[in-house]
Amino acid sequence: MPERPAPTTPVAEVLATAVAALGGQQREGQVQMADEVATAMEQGRHLLVQAGTGTGKSLGYLVPALLHDKRVVVATATLALQHQLVERDLPRLVEAVKGVKGVDASYAVLKGRSNYACLHRIRAGVPDDQGALVEVPTGSMAQKVLELRSWAEEESEQGGSGERDRAPRHTDREWRQVSVNHRECLGAAKCPFGAECFAELAREKAHRSHLVVTNHSLLAIDAIEDVPMIPDYDTVVIDEAHELTARVTQAATDELSVADIERAARRSVRWTADADGDPAGDLEDAAEALADAVAAVGPGRIDAQPQQLADALALVRDSARACVSAYPRESGGDSEGDAGRTQARGMVQEVFVTAERMAAGSDADVLWLSEARERIPARLHVAPLKVWGPMRDKLLTDKTVVFTSATLMLGGDFGAVATSLGLKPAERDVDDVEGVLPWTGLDVGSPFDYGQQAILYVARHLPPPGRDGLGPAQLDEICDLVDAADGRTLGLFSSRRAAEQAAEVVRVRLPHLTTLAQGDAQLPELARQFVDDPHTCLFGTLSLWQGLDVPGDTCQLVLVDRIPFPRPDDPLMSARAKAADAEGRNGFMEVSATHAALLLAQGAGRLIRTTTDRGVVAMLDPRLATARYGSFLKASLPPMWTTTDPALVRSALKRLASG
Repeated sequence: MPERPAPTTPVAEVLATAVAALGGQQREGQVQMADEVATAMEQGRHLLVQAGTGTGKSLGYLVPALLHDKRVVVATATLALQHQLVERDLPRLVEAVKGVKGVDASYAVLKGRSNYACLHRIRAGVPDDQGALVEVPTGSMAQKVLELRSWAEEESEQGGSGERDRAPRHTDREWRQVSVNHRECLGAAKCPFGAECFAELAREKAHRSHLVVTNHSLLAIDAIEDVPMIPDYDTVVIDEAHELTARVTQAATDELSVADIERAARRSVRWTADADGDPAGDLEDAAEALADAVAAVGPGRIDAQPQQLADALALVRDSARACVSAYPRESGGDSEGDAGRTQARGMVQEVFVTAERMAAGSDADVLWLSEARERIPARLHVAPLKVWGPMRDKLLTDKTVVFTSATLMLGGDFGAVATSLGLKPAERDVDDVEGVLPWTGLDVGSPFDYGQQAILYVARHLPPPGRDGLGPAQLDEICDLVDAADGRTLGLFSSRRAAEQAAEVVRVRLPHLTTLAQGDAQLPELARQFVDDPHTCLFGTLSLWQGLDVPGDTCQLVLVDRIPFPRPDDPLMSARAKAADAEGRNGFMEVSATHAALLLAQGAGRLIRTTTDRGVVAMLDPRLATARYGSFLKASLPPMWTTTDPALVRSALKRLASG
């Protein structure tokens, strides 16, 4: 994409034009952020920007991105923010600045291939276990799959995007019947519907656009795993950056089960029948060997592979490699045959790649076996021990990166998050020296007055939380606080069991209130009920900590049952803490406390969403006040007024409820 001449319009002026056109208010933090983002893009410096809720950070980076003279990628963690940018913020911003000189307002959204409907799979069918394409779905999900097919055809006729987000409501299993991953795809050149392909059209639009909106996972695959998906760019803005490490880890995690191998073997029978020997049968035998090896290994982290497991993984690897090699290269120009072969071969290739990685036993990876649950067999997982190294080598050395979030300063400093992202504290605010990645940290604050709007209550008088769920003292405290708030409570719990236990007790003791627990309905429906009736409590786990936005009187009390440290038996977190200790650092603070601080900050952030919100964040874990690490965790939270006095807090909640 050719470079444009540098714009002559200052960022602040364009931002003011956009804010005025959108009917918003100019905020000092937003202006400061936009200026610093523009400077970072111009100078090629990395930038970490903490921008509190209400700052308007989307405009704070979108305006300088539109003014930058090269393509900019914006990556988000959640579909909700991506949807907000593409459906609301960008169209309104483009309309507001369309007459401003020097602004290239073209933009596109780009997702992984499996997020788009596949017209070939819809029109030609889905392979059965023998690799033959089955045109009509059967069974209980048939109606939903037919509905998805009809929707995709309408999208194609009307020039729609074919994105999963726009599809009728469906499950993961149903969506797999109308989509393919990158290994199953025939490729635009071979596919008879390549000219209509939703994924290819999205990529073409991205190549024509100045701004490309994508997600953390696709960014990681493109930059770190070196699988080109995104058009050339030199600058990336990573929103919700506090989640980047987790999302990159997720994208770089592979899984393998015996069922995966057996399915790949069955699909291969048709395509390898003419090969020497019986490669599909050999792969099925390897699956059996792995089943025996897995049965001898208990769930949890596998630091050193038992010989039986190592031999079984090597057998799966070698059998899958031989099976892939046995596939015919072409099927005589038959597109249906090409599709069946490509999709079946893709399954075997995936088994091979994963088994090869697991068999290697690299110190850079963590291997573990998940526990079998109802209808879900045990699976082997492999994930990177560290992600900062690849991020530094593959992303931070080649691109200018702007990281932004409401929670980047942990313990009052950028150091912990910067280190996890691959930025070294010694490189902060230094002159640009060859081989060094300079970066700057900026906190633009928040338009909220947390000291006046919010109380942080630490229930210091309670006993420390136990392993067996909530004790009588915690349940009494919850009921007292909820009663004082007359509902209006968002309960954030460390486990589904604790959330359900609390909901059950509150329903019995406070029957005049409506108490909802995560799982009673889909999250959007629970959120709607919570907003509609202020005399409601909503109790749940992680998705409520990070994804719920309920401004106003609906939420005046946020309850947190315990400091959200990772579970001691979490295989990846425990391995990372152990590695940090072995290198002479503090694994607990670097891994467990940092993880808890991020979640606590996100949870506390559910309370104050506008300048008129008021309320209490109640921490039922006394360790926030008594433990040495408590000060680090508290410094990661918004600057709320703090107390340990339960009577004072109940009185404040009653005043809010009656007001």
